[in-house]
Amino acid sequence: MNKTSKTTLALLLLGAATLAASAQNQGGPPMKGHHPPPLPLIVALDANHDGVIDSNEMANASTALLTLDKNGDGKLTADEYLPALPANAPKDAPRPPLPAIVKALDANGDGTIDADEIANAPAALKALDKNGDGQLTPDEFIGPRPHLGPPPGQTPGPGDDDAPPGPLPGE
Repeated sequence: MNKTSKTTLALLLLGAATLAASAQNQGGPPMKGHHPPPLPLIVALDANHDGVIDSNEMANASTALLTLDKNGDGKLTADEYLPALPANAPKDAPRPPLPAIVKALDANGDGTIDADEIANAPAALKALDKNGDGQLTPDEFIGPRPHLGPPPGQTPGPGDDDAPPGPLPGE
């Protein structure tokens, strides 16, 4: 993917996140009970649908990922591993930021999870297991979510973009 395409994709992703945030909560607090559609990538990998990708599911990741290959070309495009945009979204609507799992699987960052990356999926997923417990929880496979602030128990640092607005604890 050339530099212009990568830049365009990045801008589209940023725009989608902005559009989704403004359309969903109109600048107010996050809506309770509202959840984005599940990632097909996570649905395919989490075979027992318990919300955690365990060591067996990681080991079988290559096979699970190929179930998403709609056109049988041996690679996954964003249209195959991300949820579809809403029916009323503009044709060129950008997508929200990519979760950590997509970034880990798409090692070269070209937006496509190719055959080599699919074959390396178990190792890429294992690398996301930050606490080494043999399973990936949503905090590990989704990654930081700027609108939610830092993970529990962490205090945002100066310049931390994931920090929620307002004073720090103890201020």
